[in-house]
Amino acid sequence: MIRTSWAQIAAICLIFILTGFQSGHAQIQRVEPPNWWAGMTNPELQLLVQGDGIGEYEPRIEAEGVQLIDFHKADSKNYLFIDLDLDGAQAGNFTIFFEKKSAKTIEWNYELKSREFDYTQLDGFDSKDVIYLITPDRFANGDPSNDIFDSSLEQGINRKNDYARHGGDINGILKNLDYLQDMGFTAVWPSPMLENNMPQQSYHGYAITDYYKVDPRFGSLEEYRELGITLREMNMKLIFDGVVNHCGSKHWWMEDMPFKDWVNFPDSLKVTTHRRTTNQDPYASNADKKLMNGGWFVSSMPDLNQTNPFMAKYLIQNSIWWVETLQLGGIRQDTYPYPDKNFLSDWTCAIMTEYPDFSIVGEEWSYNPLVVSYWQEGHVNKDGYTSCLKSVMDFPMQANLRDALNEKEEWGKGLVKLYENLANDIAYVRPNDLLIFGDNHDMGRIHTQLNNDVALTKMAVAYLLTTRGIPQIYYGTEILMENSAKPDDHGLIRSDFPGGWEGDKLNGFGEIGLSKEQKDMKDYMKKLLNWRLDNEAITSGKTMHFAPQNGTYVYFRYKGNKKVMVVLNKNKASTPLGLSRFAEILPNDSKAKDVLTGQSLVLRDKITLKPKSALILEIE
Repeated sequence: MIRTSWAQIAAICLIFILTGFQSGHAQIQRVEPPNWWAGMTNPELQLLVQGDGIGEYEPRIEAEGVQLIDFHKADSKNYLFIDLDLDGAQAGNFTIFFEKKSAKTIEWNYELKSREFDYTQLDGFDSKDVIYLITPDRFANGDPSNDIFDSSLEQGINRKNDYARHGGDINGILKNLDYLQDMGFTAVWPSPMLENNMPQQSYHGYAITDYYKVDPRFGSLEEYRELGITLREMNMKLIFDGVVNHCGSKHWWMEDMPFKDWVNFPDSLKVTTHRRTTNQDPYASNADKKLMNGGWFVSSMPDLNQTNPFMAKYLIQNSIWWVETLQLGGIRQDTYPYPDKNFLSDWTCAIMTEYPDFSIVGEEWSYNPLVVSYWQEGHVNKDGYTSCLKSVMDFPMQANLRDALNEKEEWGKGLVKLYENLANDIAYVRPNDLLIFGDNHDMGRIHTQLNNDVALTKMAVAYLLTTRGIPQIYYGTEILMENSAKPDDHGLIRSDFPGGWEGDKLNGFGEIGLSKEQKDMKDYMKKLLNWRLDNEAITSGKTMHFAPQNGTYVYFRYKGNKKVMVVLNKNKASTPLGLSRFAEILPNDSKAKDVLTGQSLVLRDKITLKPKSALILEIE
């Protein structure tokens, strides 16, 4: 009995060893994308295969509807790139055989999934939406069990350190979606949640170390999918924060890159000049262009070389993979003007071809509308550059909003900056598609920018929620989160949302421990956000505005028989406002309703404005 048992065990072990060697899973570390879908608009797919010596093998595929077009060796023998045509392929698995003389054939099972619904109809965000921007590590810790992993280079949780990890995660967002919906937000933009296995400051997410892996400290791929799907079911949208310009220095491919030019300046690190205008400047030198677009963002973020066609294809397919996997409602692309701009055109158009109603917004941190408008789809540029980018972040408005509310009212300053900002909309093809905001995760909070003045902060929010464009609100604005103790401290700008951690004395979700001012601000925003949801005059209407006078600025939003009048009053005292000046759009004796108080009134001759306030009237 004993001899027979040992013989059986030996036979089983031999079969296991041979099967493992034959399948080659120990030799192939990864195939990316890890899966794809049948029935895509573009039937082409390029696989990156990485494994010890795999570049010395040749692939073979015998599967109906799957055609192997070509394969490419890389500079490193540990990579192989395979071009496939999936036109006619059905959902299911097929085998890729890797063959080499005098070696066992390696097999890899690849999955083509069925698409979950008609993704050509996948809608993106637009001016009907209000986006809630979250730094996930600082929003809510919904699952403390994922706070620490042995494989993480940065260990531990330390909420007293602004630049350490605090433990917020996907579950924390999931558990508070009802709060966001009840407030009136319609889209959620978390900063990147892909693996950032960096030794320091890994909480922020922008130094990605694996483009197909969710950082386990945020949760699992299944939880990320649940977030996207749940938001869809709630008639809300998930926006993906993409990073195609750079990766983290600890990315798995940095130890053995496929090609010598996989990243820019691989042997002599050079940091970008950040001179973004070289993209448009007709006089820019090639030296300046090369260093701007090829230099590393910082020394810990290698600059990806999108002029390498394999890198370009990899990044395009990765973005599409996340759209499809998470049922996204949009992409916000980080550091938009830094990659190769011809790649950006290919990248945006590839995504928009696959998802015609989708939305992408690019971060162009410039205060010049001529520079910002250059990137938007349909803009006629002197150099002939075109792209499929729907939206651009309106940094000019952000700066003008801050200055308009802070500055003393005198010639060329104060509210006139908001007036002239809108006048500059002549630079844009579609101003209503611009993303507008008072602050974000990279700048001081709007409450602090306005010197912690609650009245001015309310005015800023009122303006963002009533002017043209797609509003984005940074988490915590609704409870007056600020960073005045350290105005330039990015860690403090990304402070923990109170109530997101067990034991928090303050709870912004439930208002426990909040001050009277915080509760009032929250109610103010909730009322405006929910009123805005179905108000076509605001979300898709036209604008007429009147030059600021005496510390007041008046503008109208209108569509069909719907009309809204907005008055910003910066004066510290009650201020009379004569109405005859607005006769072309506001007939005398018009009936109106105050959106914030519900009070009805008749607009005759003049009205009296409350000090430092925004008056929002629905005209009947």
